Amino acid sequence: MSGDNRFLGLFYLSPYIIGLLIFTTLPFLASLYLSFTNYNLLDQPTFTGLANYIKLFTNDRTFRKSLWVTLIYVFTTVPLKLAFALFIAVILNYKLKAINFFRTAYYVPSILGGSIAVAVLWRYIFADTGLVNMGLALLGIEGVNWFGDPTNALFTITLLRIWQFGSAMVIFLAALQSVDNSLYEAASIDGAGKWKTFVHITLPLITPVIFFNLIMQMVQAFQEFNGPYIITQGGPLKSTYLLPLYIYDEAFKRFDMGYASAIAWVLFVIIMVLTVVAFWSSRHWVYYAGDKRS
Repeated sequence: MSGDNRFLGLFYLSPYIIGLLIFTTLPFLASLYLSFTNYNLLDQPTFTGLANYIKLFTNDRTFRKSLWVTLIYVFTTVPLKLAFALFIAVILNYKLKAINFFRTAYYVPSILGGSIAVAVLWRYIFADTGLVNMGLALLGIEGVNWFGDPTNALFTITLLRIWQFGSAMVIFLAALQSVDNSLYEAASIDGAGKWKTFVHITLPLITPVIFFNLIMQMVQAFQEFNGPYIITQGGPLKSTYLLPLYIYDEAFKRFDMGYASAIAWVLFVIIMVLTVVAFWSSRHWVYYAGDKRS
């Protein structure tokens, strides 16, 4: 009977397994092969060995610029987004009036943040005559060229990413609500203030969730495309030219699918290495239930 149940389970899982093989595994392996070829989408791929990778690391200033911008973007947005999401989650964890409304309101941006419509709206909000500069004018402050200055442009794109904190916030909120209240009561009896309670009780107990959000947000940030593409098209002076935009341009504007695949695999390796480093470091700061670390 157990064998029949096992095959029945595989039968129900078969659509997902087939989809995974056809739409994920095969393209994944195909891109690895194409990264060693010269392929323009029209002719047959021509095997070129390591030529794409050699060009990438020795003779491609655009790649180095794009990689640098991507690293700045990721290491700026991820910590700020997690910190802001945790801050809002702590506030929403209190039992306040209409708290469910505020939880929903703060979550909505994470649903809409990656859409084309919101990217277009963001572009108009920070335009020279947009809402932000209109607000600054009312305060007697000269408007800022948000998209014309390289530093301001990257900051604007970064701000859009941080604004999409809702999904991380909801996960943090669930973790905060799972903390045993008896621990807070014991800390209160011992005379611990709210800050010490948060640092020594709340944070250690939710480190597994912090770690999960860190990995998820890091991977998503490395894959960011819609915002920079719609708002700035990678400009000015390629100050917002993230690696996914470079991959897109090489593949679908210059029709160099082999070179685009090589860039994509370099991006994959970077994400994998940083993920491995994060897992290695988690042994020193992530505490799971049942840990007996001093």
